[in-house]
Amino acid sequence: MIIDGKEIAKKIKAQAQNCCSNCARKPNVVAFMLGEDPSAESYLRMIEKTCRSVDFGYELIRFETSISEEALLNAIIEKNLDRQVDGILVQMPLPEHISEERVIMTIAPEKDLDGFHPLNAGRLFKGEKATRPCTPLAVMTIFKALEVDLDGKYIVVVGRSNIVGKPLAVMLMHQNATVTICHSRTLELEAHTKKADIIIVAVGIPKFLTKEMVSEKAIIIDVGMNEVDGQMVGDVDFESMKDYVQMITPVPGGVGPVTNAVLLLNVIEHFKGV
Repeated sequence: MIIDGKEIAKKIKAQAQNCCSNCARKPNVVAFMLGEDPSAESYLRMIEKTCRSVDFGYELIRFETSISEEALLNAIIEKNLDRQVDGILVQMPLPEHISEERVIMTIAPEKDLDGFHPLNAGRLFKGEKATRPCTPLAVMTIFKALEVDLDGKYIVVVGRSNIVGKPLAVMLMHQNATVTICHSRTLELEAHTKKADIIIVAVGIPKFLTKEMVSEKAIIIDVGMNEVDGQMVGDVDFESMKDYVQMITPVPGGVGPVTNAVLLLNVIEHFKGV
């Protein structure tokens, strides 16, 4: 079975639109971008399109890369204090003279749409209510949409980033899964992936996971986004596995559309909390 992320995203958008249809005002998102970057531009256009599709407000604030750290932080603080703003995004990476950590710390936790603020990360770790990073939330949303029971399952997460691998592992454990985190330097990786019920790959290496490394009963979630010869491919060798494993997400059209859509769920959480 090939998992249709676009269809799951469509249902999330309908849910988001219905949730706020009778509210006194619409939810609003503000994104900050420094300089010009084609991939960042493309990502933010998708975010804007997603917000507009459900009648959420969206504002993009652009600065030159020469902006001082103090000026950027002050601009973020201004939006923190604006009661009409429900979510804030700052597009990474930032210029070398601006501290990514200070920027993340400056965004109000209750408006932190990426879930990167240490307060949100700590709450997530403890199993408390918190803004969850969008990509891990998208993976969990896919499991829920497909009614995949995670209780007791052996899940291998290949990738240890603070953005995907680590928070996702915590979220899976909260659902009573047994989780192993592996990465590109793990010795005898196949020994883990071969016996996994579910494998989630987020290492940024094209076609890293191959058919020989997995069981035919496995569910494969490919978080990777890599451009190869002008085409977008994942971290999984999709063609060799699509007719072999139990379920698999394609790239594009799998986790990506759901990641964009679940951002709306984070916006709603902040909006309802005001």
